[in-house]
Amino acid sequence: MEFKLPVLEMPDFSDEKYNGAKDIKTSEALQDGVAPDGFFLTRHMPTFYRFDGEWLLPDHNSLNCVGVLEDKKIIIKEIRQIKKGDKVVLGKEGSLDEGIFVHEEGFANDIYSRPGKAVETSFSRDYDYLFDLLTHERDSEDGYIVWVLGPSVVFDYDTRRALNQLAENGYINCLLGGNAMATHDLEGGFLNTALGQNIYTQENVPMGHYNHLDLLNEVRTSGSIKNFIAEGNVKDGIIKTLSDMDVPFVLSGSIRDDGPLPEVIGDTEKALSETKKELDKATVIICIATMLHSLSVANMASSYRVRKDGSVSPVYLYSIDVTENVVHKVGAAREQLAFVPMVTNVQDFVVNCEKALITPANKVLAEEMEIPEEEYVEVYQKESKSEGEIDD
Repeated sequence: MEFKLPVLEMPDFSDEKYNGAKDIKTSEALQDGVAPDGFFLTRHMPTFYRFDGEWLLPDHNSLNCVGVLEDKKIIIKEIRQIKKGDKVVLGKEGSLDEGIFVHEEGFANDIYSRPGKAVETSFSRDYDYLFDLLTHERDSEDGYIVWVLGPSVVFDYDTRRALNQLAENGYINCLLGGNAMATHDLEGGFLNTALGQNIYTQENVPMGHYNHLDLLNEVRTSGSIKNFIAEGNVKDGIIKTLSDMDVPFVLSGSIRDDGPLPEVIGDTEKALSETKKELDKATVIICIATMLHSLSVANMASSYRVRKDGSVSPVYLYSIDVTENVVHKVGAAREQLAFVPMVTNVQDFVVNCEKALITPANKVLAEEMEIPEEEYVEVYQKESKSEGEIDD
């Protein structure tokens, strides 16, 4: 069956219930970064604004922002982005009397997440839909697949391999993350460890706690991640693959960062702006094992995208985490709209995607992967123990 992306059902504004609607009221901002009194606070639900007798739908929306009238269009801005003189939309209720219509029933009911999903939930149907969705967006003219990754995805050999396969086959158009994720991925490609732990055997190596700091020193000496990779220091990993393919990645900093890597953006406002620039292109977002980055993306990213054919499709956001509390928080921030929680092991999730989406002809065979010989021996010895023998 051909995959069809759901689209927003536009309101029939000729219906009599809209007859009493008024045009929006605006007030000019008196200074940069300050909203005027009585501003309307935006939601994720598609929202229409009436101006000069016409109903306007912004190209993007976002949570807890303001609408600004510019050249007969509504632009959604964060309060920090307001400029003196901006005509900010006023309203408290989001009502027709204010010239505002929040279209809460614009998408079909099954677009909204049902509460109660837990680690015991079967996600087979969610996986099947995701695979169809990712293939559709990869092949669409204006599809843009954004992955938001936490560090745990690069601590496992199979997951790192699967991420590379997904990127090389067009399923990653942008990567968002932080210093830790990129640092440990590069550490894996440089020293075969992540936070000093061998990414294949999961054993701590001698003095391994120095490894990520040694990696940071080396990259900072080279001046950039791209330079460090170009010098031949990194044999594999998602950052290397995306860098080689010129696929964008945005690394946002925090006060806890070691180093950090040269590309990590420590200026919070700049990091937000660069992240939002990529999210405005997104047609599907996959957040894996990072609560803070997932929540920030859930707030910032538009819940819909106006496609090149004029249709309005939901921007699906998948939240994958082994902790139920994390996905529930992300869902609340997303108002459950086009939100899919999957409470599962994140490494299994990535590997499942790779197995389902990458054809056998494109897969890298296990014997082609670079695994040190001693690791083969160690695994063989563990598997050949006599029956009944148990590890400590």
